Formats: sequence, structure tokens, C-alpha cells
Amino acid sequence: MALSRKFLAALGIEESKIESIIDAHTETVDALKKERDGYKAEADKIPDLQKDLEKAKAAAKDSGEFDKLKKEYEDFKAEVANKEALANKKAALKKLCESKEGAYLSETGVAKALKYSDFDKIELDEKGEIKDAKELAKSLREEWKEHAQSDFQKGAKTPNPPAGGSTGSDYSDIRKMTAGWHAAKYGEAPKSGSDNGAQN
Repeated sequence: MALSRKFLAALGIEESKIESIIDAHTETVDALKKERDGYKAEADKIPDLQKDLEKAKAAAKDSGEFDKLKKEYEDFKAEVANKEALANKKAALKKLCESKEGAYLSETGVAKALKYSDFDKIELDEKGEIKDAKELAKSLREEWKEHAQSDFQKGAKTPNPPAGGSTGSDYSDIRKMTAGWHAAKYGEAPKSGSDNGAQN
């Protein structure tokens, strides 16, 4: 039931007080209405705020921010992959340069090969080995020939032996050894003959 002067009079409230009660009631109701209307206004803004948010997202995407961040991420992944590939190529080239079956360069030669090689032209197989390794090793030995070491895998070269298989021009060393052995066992040999170490 609404609060009215008639209702208050029926309750036996004095006329002078009825006006005060009505004024207080009206003020309270108006304040509640104002607060209610404020909440309603805020609630009415929610759909608009949601729309503004969606528009902001779309605007950011349309402005290229989304694509920019995506590109930066893709570039970063590519950079990491390239660095890893380069490290693998350097390791494979270093192994080839140091190997006796490969270029077999000195430490200085290996350092120069790693510094000046065009790694874009180097390809690795599934095992991480350099493709066409033999050709590259040959090229490296030619390019850095002052740093190329002897290939011990081929074995040491032997000097040309003298005719007849002898290691000298005569048997003087053998004669001296024989004469020494004979002197130790039998005493000094006679100073004659051609097979007992004596000099004619």
C-alpha cells in the first residue's frame, strides 16, 4: 500500500507530522529511484562497452599489430634455425679440415677455412656430414696449401734403393762389423784378404 496522507490520518497521526513523514518518504523514494536508474544506466552501457572492445580488437588487427607480432615471432624462429644450421655446418667443416682423410689442415689453416668459407654453399646430408666432402677437401687443400699437412694415411715415402738392393756403395760397414766380431772371438785377423774386414 502506498504511503499517503489519508492512510497516515487513518492511523491517527497528527496533521502536522503527516507532512514531515510524506516529505521524508518522498526523499527516500526519490533517492532509491535515482540509485536504481544509475545502476540501470551502467548496465545499459555493458553491451556498448563489449562492442567497443570488439572494435578495438578488430582495429588492432587491421592496423597490422597482430601481423607485426606474428612476423616477429616467425623471424625469431627462423633466426634460431639459421644459427643452429650454421653451427652444424661449422662443426662439419672443422671435422673435414682436421681429418687426415679430409683436407688435413694445420690449426691455423682450419681457423682460416672456418673464417672465410661460404657456408651458404655448404650442404649437409641426413647424418650431418658435408655433401661432396672429397671435392671440398681437395679445394680447401689447394686454397690453403701453405697450411696443408702431410697425409700420413698414404704412408711414408721410401728413398730409391741403389742398384742391386744394396743400402750403400760397398760393403765396408759389414766388413768392419765382421772384422770386429772376428777379432773379439779369434784375435786380430791377418791384414790381407777381401772378406775379413781388412783394408787392401
